[in-house]
Amino acid sequence: MLVAARNIVKAWLLVLALAGLFALVGWLIDGVRGLTIFVFCALLLAAGAYWTFDRVVLGMLGARELPLGEAPLLHSTVERLAARAGIVKPRLYLIPDGLPIAAATGRGVRSSAVAVSTGCAAACAPAELEGVLAHEIAHVRLHDVQVQTAAAVAAAVLLETSRIGGWFERALLFVLGPIAAACVHLLVSPKREFAADRYAATLCDSPHGLADALLRLEQAAELVEFEGSPASEPLFTINPFAEDGLGALFVTHPPIAERVRRLRALDPTWRQRASSDVAA
Repeated sequence: MLVAARNIVKAWLLVLALAGLFALVGWLIDGVRGLTIFVFCALLLAAGAYWTFDRVVLGMLGARELPLGEAPLLHSTVERLAARAGIVKPRLYLIPDGLPIAAATGRGVRSSAVAVSTGCAAACAPAELEGVLAHEIAHVRLHDVQVQTAAAVAAAVLLETSRIGGWFERALLFVLGPIAAACVHLLVSPKREFAADRYAATLCDSPHGLADALLRLEQAAELVEFEGSPASEPLFTINPFAEDGLGALFVTHPPIAERVRRLRALDPTWRQRASSDVAA
């Protein structure tokens, strides 16, 4: 798939950019010897990030792993959708939050995690919940999770760095906030959501469960304030943060109305069938 290939290239370019930056610093400090040492350190850092960033993200979300016995239907749905997508079943996590949200993270199709909130599991109808889970699994299948995870963690680190400024914190945040947002937008494209929506509709054999879920999630987000780092915005099915202040810098999701319109367009006869059902 073109989208998946593009995301893999982005991930490798990110590693090369990190190695290049470290190489420049090493060269300036100690010539070729410093360059070699710093490139080696960059590769170690990239390897460490690859193996740990998914756990960092789950920690950011306050998620806990959901045992099979606690939610067998959720596990069954995830397993079925993962099989259809041709990936290893993601680990399932629960976010203790009443706002209906879901997120995906991981290292790729062989090691990933999907997290749903208690509000999402309780408020969404079965078809809607299936659509949300399919959307997150689509991000795994299309290799979005590696890029999203790296972008979210890097931006979160930059935002947290401003806290060491003490009385200078606000000025640091004023500088580091836009830099963190620029990192996110450089790596994460809004088009990934449209691609994941289309793939999710294929996995569910219908676009309407996800379309209905997006409308439900949007309505809930307008009523309930979500607590968390705005740097985690790319991880979620929709943007759960208020689009003002610092949160406005990190918006990577396209408008819900446009996503729903494109999903409905995948089944152009749905209005006609709905009218017929009402008339009957």
